[in-house]
Formats: sequence, structure tokens, C-alpha cells
Amino acid sequence: MKTVFTTGEAAKICKVSQQTIIRCFDSGQLKGFRVPGSRFRRIPRDSLFRFMKENSIPTDALESGRRGVLVVDDDPAVVELISDVLGRDGRFEIKSVNNGFGAGMIAKEYHPDLIILDVMLPDINGKAVCELIRSDSTMSDIKIICISGMVEEDKIKELRESGADDFMHKPIDIDELLRRVCRQLDLEAPSSS
Repeated sequence: MKTVFTTGEAAKICKVSQQTIIRCFDSGQLKGFRVPGSRFRRIPRDSLFRFMKENSIPTDALESGRRGVLVVDDDPAVVELISDVLGRDGRFEIKSVNNGFGAGMIAKEYHPDLIILDVMLPDINGKAVCELIRSDSTMSDIKIICISGMVEEDKIKELRESGADDFMHKPIDIDELLRRVCRQLDLEAPSSS
């Protein structure tokens, strides 16, 4: 379990900008220390926890230390496969939903770090879900990887324009998906065995 955080890590955990964390650190609201001989700030876990409690920031991200991933697909086999692989990695907390409307609701409430989003959903399509998430400033930091088995190249461009950070074709290469999830979340990719 991590005991000291950078300002960038603290910002991700608190779901605020790095500048906000730096301002709180510099004003003394958030206790920490500077790395000797540099300008880098470091925040001990207990100080970050206290700061989050004092400012009514949910502490679940700090307590679990895991990154939240929302899997949105109407195919239970795909959800199970992705959830199983990410779950075994241990760095992720996974929630899933099988429609676009639910995706929007859970994204707002749960605020995952990343959404793996099927483009072809039974109610609204993935492009609309991307637009919905990108139109809400409180969710603008959520990364989105779209997946689909039936999308032409021009549609991929549209998905990226509507807010998708990445796209993968089905059937999914699960190792590649894990690498891309890690890349989007600035995590170290697992070494191929």
C-alpha cells in the first residue's frame, strides 16, 4: 500500500486538478513535505486522508488504492471476460452495466477512472454516451476506451471526436486491452508471460 503521494497522484485520488492540490499544499490546507533539493511536493497518506475527510471528498479511492473501471456491454460474456482479467490484476475495482443509460448514471455516481464502452448498446449508442460524459465537467477526466465488432473507420473518427480516448475492435485481444487500460491510467503494463 502506497504511503506517500505526488501531487498528481493526490489529484487523481481526490478527483480534482493537480493545480488545486498544489494550491492547497502551498496554503497549508494539505500537509506534506518537499523533496530536499527540489521543488517536488509529497503528501503522506494520513495527511491526504485527513484533507479528504475535512473537505467531504469520498475516501474510497484512497482506501482501496485501486482504480475504478466501469465496463459497459450488453454481452454478459464480454463483461465477464473483461472483469475477470482486470480483477485478477488487483489494481482495479470493476463495476459493470449493460446499457448506455445506466452507464451515464453510474459514471456520475461512481466516477470511475476509466470506462470500457461497447459502441452498440440496446438503448443509446456509445457515441451518445461519450458525448454525455464529455458534456459534464465533473466527469471530464474519465478516460473512455470504446469497443465494437461492427464499426467502420469513419465511425471510429466520430467516436474520438465525441470524446473516446481509444478504440478497439471485437473480438478483443484481452492482453492488448489490459495494456491500453494501463496506458490510459498511467500505470505500468503487466509484463507478458
